[in-house]
Formats: sequence, C-alpha cells, structure tokens
Amino acid sequence: MDIRHYYVESGYGDTLILLHGNGESCDYFRNQMDAFARCFHVYAIDTRGHGKTPRGDRLFTIRQFADDLVCFMDDHQIERAHLLGFSDGGNIAMVFAMQHPDRVDRLILNGANLDAGGVKRSTQIPIEIGYRIAKRFSGKSDSARLHAEMLGLMVNDPNVKPEELKMIQARTLVIAGTKDMIRESHTRLIAESIPDSRLAFIQGDHFIANKKPREFNRAVLKFLKE
Repeated sequence: MDIRHYYVESGYGDTLILLHGNGESCDYFRNQMDAFARCFHVYAIDTRGHGKTPRGDRLFTIRQFADDLVCFMDDHQIERAHLLGFSDGGNIAMVFAMQHPDRVDRLILNGANLDAGGVKRSTQIPIEIGYRIAKRFSGKSDSARLHAEMLGLMVNDPNVKPEELKMIQARTLVIAGTKDMIRESHTRLIAESIPDSRLAFIQGDHFIANKKPREFNRAVLKFLKE
C-alpha cells in the first residue's frame, strides 16, 4: 500500500465506515459522527488525494479507492462493516460492495450514480468544461493536473451497468435529496437494480447529510437498526 489513510473514529459496536464525496474530507460527516457513534464504532476516512490522505502514485479512480478501502479494513482488522458513502463516496461503496460482498453488512448509498449520465446536465456540463480545460494544462501545472484528476472522477467514473448491481448482496438503503443533482430516475434505477434495497428521499439538495442532519441521521439509523 502506497498511502496511509487519515481518519477519525468514535464509538463502540459494529463497524460503520463513512466515505465522503469528491473534493471533500471526512469533516463532511461532522453532523453524523456523534449520532452514529452512540450505536456504532464509526470510522470517517479521507480518500486518497483528499483531505489529509496523500495522493500516492497509483491510479486516481473509484475502483482504486475501493481497493484502498480493502487495505484500510485489513490494516484495522475489520472483517465486515456497514458502509455509508456520499456522492463519489457512494460510488466507492457501491463498487466495493460489488467486488467484496462478503465484507459488507449493510450499505447506504447517498447521492451515488452509475455514470455521468445520471447527473443533471445543469451540473454536469460545467464539470466537463472544467475537466477539459484542466486536462489541457495538466502537463504544465501540478495544480491543473490534480484538478483534472479530481474532475475526471465525475466525468469518467464509475461506469457501472445497472445489471452489475445484482452482485451486491448487502441490504441497501438508497437515499437522496428531492432536489438532488442526481436525476431522480437514475436514483430509482439504482434502487431497483439492487436485489435487497429500499429507497428514501429527503427534502433538500445533494447535501442532505450536511444540511438536514436530523432527518438524514434518523433515516440511516432506522435502517441500520432494523
């Protein structure tokens, strides 16, 4: 393993791992840590190249981040865990659950997407324009290269086909905002394609965990405790 993840942890009980979105850090879950730690041993991780975790020298892709999660769990002697992923973190959790079904207890996908087509065009078009510009200058500037890598996650990843979601064995909660940047039809497609899943919407945008923590935490804890 070429990196060591930065993470925060709190609580006791079954393991719950929180995975943040693109360009963020584990601090995104500051409104979840205390609430979840009352019932679970919670780890909130900074993904490769995000927050305080170094970039390393491996690929900067959702599938690499899923491989990194395997190493994190092995290093901390975590055989199985509940996974909660937001946005790109949801994509990481989704890919991980497909590849390692025996290591996931329950799965929460918040604002995840199968591909760039699942994102509303009003959000995706500026991302694609920014990606092309940053990629053009990536050979001349380290900051442009890193920016291109970050935007590239939202342009090129995760490219999962709906039928591949049948590999997920974990009981799953698919949750999103009513005004999410992910198309509602796309969120419903994800829920419909995972064999043992349920679907929930909370009033709000893409960032319901941050902006509507009481409603979000209640829905997640209810699901985990059932």
